[in-house]
Amino acid sequence: MNRLVGKTALITGSARGIGKAFAQRYVQEGAKVCISDTNIEAANKTAEEIGANAVAVHLDVTTQESIDTGVAETIEKLGHIDILINNAALFTAAPIVEINRADYDRVFAVNVAGSLFTLQAVAKHMIERGQGGKIINMASQAGRRGESLVAVYCATKAAIISMTQSAGMNLIKHGINVNAISPGVVDGEHWDGVDALFAQYENLQPGEKKKQVGEGVPYGRMGVAEDLTGMAVFLATTDADYIVAQTYNVDGGQWMS
Repeated sequence: MNRLVGKTALITGSARGIGKAFAQRYVQEGAKVCISDTNIEAANKTAEEIGANAVAVHLDVTTQESIDTGVAETIEKLGHIDILINNAALFTAAPIVEINRADYDRVFAVNVAGSLFTLQAVAKHMIERGQGGKIINMASQAGRRGESLVAVYCATKAAIISMTQSAGMNLIKHGINVNAISPGVVDGEHWDGVDALFAQYENLQPGEKKKQVGEGVPYGRMGVAEDLTGMAVFLATTDADYIVAQTYNVDGGQWMS
């Protein structure tokens, strides 16, 4: 488990959940990681938990100043950035006639604009450094199709898939591979909020939606964060050098494309 020795990675939204699992696995594979999050206290706690090869920075992907400062601090602490994982994201759900502009703007600001401008800032550093790099965006099965109550979130993840294609085509001439991971339903503390939204709009008991979606996965269960880490490692290695602008489903068989 030494596939990322000598590499450094910036992972957004990594104080907890899937981002934290990526950071832990990357360090196990020999990398040094920057835990970036809007909650710097939680980021510091996660970095301390992971150990000496993890550092923490405050990074709010909704403001350019915070992106630029967070990237600069990461470079200061790690020396350079070889890998970016655009993991920070928000979920929302509502019937079409109840979607409001404030919620739309909030989710797009994080999921789409946040990913784009963090990618841009790191890509500029990688181009200036002249040694290429790997950028991994977090899409979703929700970006592959519409969902009745999830129009805004689905649209953001469809945008991530499209952005991955465009950025991948544009940046590969600099030796920067841009690809994405498309998870299915992934268990974790965030699912309490997801389940509550579906309970509200579908008149379900708490926990019922979670049970339904888990039973609907061909593999037989919901995913967990650790199910995604192998793909995140692979896409960051030289084994993936010839892979450009692709989005990989890691979803237990929920979607075939």
